Amino acid sequence: MTALADRPHIMETEHFEEAARILARLEEGARLELIDGKVKSKPMPDGDHGRIIEWLTRICIQSHPELWLYPDQGLKVEEYRSGRARPDGVLSVSGAFVGKGEWAAPEPVLMAVEVTSADSDTHQRDRVEKPRAYAGAGIPLYLLIDRQECQVSLYSDPDGTRYEDVRTVPYGKSLHLPDPVGITLETEQLKDWVN
Repeated sequence: MTALADRPHIMETEHFEEAARILARLEEGARLELIDGKVKSKPMPDGDHGRIIEWLTRICIQSHPELWLYPDQGLKVEEYRSGRARPDGVLSVSGAFVGKGEWAAPEPVLMAVEVTSADSDTHQRDRVEKPRAYAGAGIPLYLLIDRQECQVSLYSDPDGTRYEDVRTVPYGKSLHLPDPVGITLETEQLKDWVN
């Protein structure tokens, strides 16, 4: 990462995308994002993280078989900075990203999902930068499953720069995801995957 951070021209979108592809080939599992004009490495998920995405995927497809929760679909966010984000999950109509490549436009996205990781950057990345980026891209809902705080936050009503409504519940309480998703999450099971 230091080599990339020391080269400001990497911030240009075409250079960032090439650097991300090269790093992914050299370092197995490396995942880069470009948020707020900064290149950041996203940590690899652990088993509990993956289980949470599996749990949410099952809920979504049981309620709406026409939808799919795409893990790690790259999205173009932050138009003015040509940002690139890789949410832990992107809820959209099945087949929405066919032929769209590694970095797709955010228009078909109904909800972006992040699950916190046990790294020092999770607060800034998942609780500050990602909500701004997703609201700016017009993504209707942002669901943050926060394993450190044992709570789930739903960000809704994007105004183009931020989400106007944020609702947070502790693990164990129900959380309704409004349209365009229209699902109520029973979060009790998340207590099994705290870190």
